[in-house]
Amino acid sequence: MIIKSKKKVKNQLREEAFLSLIQKNQDRMYKIAYSYVKNKEDALDVVQEAVYKGYISYDKVKKVEYEETWLIRILINAAIDFIKKKRKIVTLELGQLEELSSPDNDLIDKKIAVHEALDKLTEHEKAIVILRYFEDMKLMDVAKLLGKPISTIKSTLYRALKKIEIELSEVD
Repeated sequence: MIIKSKKKVKNQLREEAFLSLIQKNQDRMYKIAYSYVKNKEDALDVVQEAVYKGYISYDKVKKVEYEETWLIRILINAAIDFIKKKRKIVTLELGQLEELSSPDNDLIDKKIAVHEALDKLTEHEKAIVILRYFEDMKLMDVAKLLGKPISTIKSTLYRALKKIEIELSEVD
């Protein structure tokens, strides 16, 4: 009886810790997922998939200080898997369609061009750009998150930015 209750308490603590981790990072997870799939419903699906995958393997996290990094890596992988499965064209939501008829459609065109340029990057390049500029992470943190040397992250980032610059110059 005592063994079962200790196990039950341990499982309950584990679930509470995981729930706290998810609640703390839910907005960040959604933003990252959305930056990959560019659709509200798909982003929510990606987050849900990442939460599920994280929940079933949460006991594998050895150190609490790496929980967020671990969770974001799962999310990025879930987003990449989703894109590979769907391979679909960027869909404009109804609100975006209304904006196209507004006088600000120059800004909309630029946003679309940036997203199209991002889509032409490799998954690794795209992850670095999104984490650095959409999530405002420091390069050292991006390197830790992706498990790569900072020099690799820097060179990949600059190469990706050059590709984006070339793509955007072709649009103008």
